[in-house]
Amino acid sequence: MNRRPEHLTAREEQILQCIRRWIEEHGEGPSVRQLADDIGLSSTASVAYHLGNLEERGALVRDGRGWRTCRLVR
Repeated sequence: MNRRPEHLTAREEQILQCIRRWIEEHGEGPSVRQLADDIGLSSTASVAYHLGNLEERGALVRDGRGWRTCRLVR
């Protein structure tokens, strides 16, 4: 399912920006906890939910099981 929606929620855009910045600075994606801390969420489950939605919509792809292996789809 490689269909990127035309409209992402503000939170989804915020998560994608954070992942993009993190990859540029560190060479790999952030952990779910690091993402939660960076965007101001206390629940890692909320972050995982949003990441799952983004993956399902085709905005990012995981190369492995963890979210650190994700790649952004342009």
